[in-house]
Order: sequence, then C-alpha cells, then structure tokens
Amino acid sequence: MNWSRSTCSTQWVTPHSRPSRLRSARQSADRLIAYGWFMAYAPESAQEVSTRLRATGYLPDEGLSTITYLALAMQRPLLLEGEPGTGKTALAEALATLLDAPLIRLQCYEGIDASQALYDWDFPRQILHLRAVEATSQATHGVDTEALEASLFADRFLLDRPILRALREQNAVLLIDEIDRADDEFEAFLLEVLSTNQVTIPEYGVVRAEKPPVVVLTSNRTRELHDALKRRCLYHWIEHPGLAREVEIVRSRLPEVSQRLAEQVARAVQRMRASGDLLKPPGVAETLDWARALHQLGRDHLDLETASATLGAVLKYREDADRVRDALDLILAG
Repeated sequence: MNWSRSTCSTQWVTPHSRPSRLRSARQSADRLIAYGWFMAYAPESAQEVSTRLRATGYLPDEGLSTITYLALAMQRPLLLEGEPGTGKTALAEALATLLDAPLIRLQCYEGIDASQALYDWDFPRQILHLRAVEATSQATHGVDTEALEASLFADRFLLDRPILRALREQNAVLLIDEIDRADDEFEAFLLEVLSTNQVTIPEYGVVRAEKPPVVVLTSNRTRELHDALKRRCLYHWIEHPGLAREVEIVRSRLPEVSQRLAEQVARAVQRMRASGDLLKPPGVAETLDWARALHQLGRDHLDLETASATLGAVLKYREDADRVRDALDLILAG
C-alpha cells in the first residue's frame, strides 16, 4: 500500500517506441487502479477499522482495532497469538471482507517446506509437452534444445502455491495460519519473503509483489517463534472476551439466538474458563457452537438436563466434560 499520491506525466510516443509506451501506459493504469482501490477500501483510523470490522460481524476490542489499523497503514505483517478459538483466523477473514480482497490461506503443519508454500511445476503437463515436441521434431528433423528447456519452465506450467499466489495478486490478504506448527527452517524462509516481498524461482526468475499483500500470521504458542520474525511484525495477544463482549458476539453472529440464551451460554463458558482446571478451555468458537446447538434443539434457555446433554459442543476432552458435568449445577447457578 502506498500512502503517497500517484503522479502522471505526458510523454511523446514515436512509431518505434509505441509498443513499449503502450506497455508503460498499461502499467501506469494498473498502478492508478490499485491506488484507487486502496483509497476506496483502506481505513483512515483505528475507529474506522473497528466500525468496518463490526459490519462484517467481527467485534474487536480497542487494542486489536488499533494494531490492525497500524498494520494496514505501515504495511507490516500482523502476528496474532492467543488461545485456540479466540478469533485469530476470523480476523483475517473479516479483513478480506473489509478490504474486498481474496483471502489466501496457508495452513502450516509439521514438516511443511518452501515448495509446498511457494510453487511447484506441473510435471504431467511438462511431460506431455516434451512428447509433443519430440513428435514435432521427428517431422521437422531437429529441435532447439535451449528453446525446449525454456518452454518447459514457462508460466503455464507453474503452479502457484499460497505465498506465490499472494505475491502475484494485485490485492490479497495472506493468512499464514498456525505458524508455530512449522519448523525453524520454514520460519527462516518466511522471514525472507516477508522482508523483501519477492521470491526467486531458479528456473523462472524473480517474482516481486507490485502491491504487497496484507499478511496475518496466527500462532497458538505451542512453541516460541524466533525474535527475528516477531521484529518483522506488529504483535497482538488476543484474550478471551469478557462476558458482555462475548454475549454481543453471540448475538451478532447468531441473531436467531435469544438474549436470555446468549447470556446463559456466555456466562457458563466464562465460568468454565475461570475454573482453571480444564485441559482445553472453550474459546469463542465453542461458545457459538453451543449456542447454535441449543437453538437447533429449540431451546430458548439453558437448563441442567440440556446443558449436560450438549457439552460435546463446547468441551472436546472427556476429562473436561466429566469435571464440568460434576459441577454443572454450580456453573449454571445465577
């Protein structure tokens, strides 16, 4: 994103320079279009970020709205850490909606490497191309080896993986989800890409982002990320919401759920988290699942019997369900 206004200058076009001038004109037009897109969709304040995120159904607090605005304004990646289910991934989805940009998601996992995140070659099509060239060469009694090699690594055989696709898009939100699952080598590769907004493909050349994507990284903090990657990003820890905000989230995302049921579900989940003895405290995602399940059963309030029967929507470990079931009358009291 570029905060400065683009300028245009008039240039004389000679017959010999017309093709290059036309290309330059098209590139200038593309830049102006991108600038117009940015001016139309980029928020001008943290308050505007909050308002527009709320319009998508995502309800941020003041700290998250501020750091999100700064990440957009400063063109910096945004690193979000927090417990599972606190809305880290949902923020990237809301940003894509806010900016009217495609969401490109890279799901990290143990053993992921650069080729799986960046690019690959379409080997079956390359082999078919080789066979077609061989058949043609037999008829023409010759083949240009250098031309054949170059044709094998043409753009049509290049398969974009998430990072390369995001760099080649004019406007995109790149979500690098659960970066803490990847290993140190992948983290180092990612740091290089985020620092330069370009990648080098040996057989193809350098691919640079004309307009860097908006990058959101998420981590459940199963391991510590390297300081170098953290320094490249703006950082925010997302806490579980308070009671009033969690009720607001339920009512915003599930307007069909009654106010009474939303308050009862949110209060019960808050008490489960506060107990401190659960293997996996429920997040906002589980709160929404529980409220949705209760509404599906036709309930407009939370009673002991129904709560016990539907704990599987909010708790994912048997030990947690047993602990909560034993204390359910206290959790639902009041």
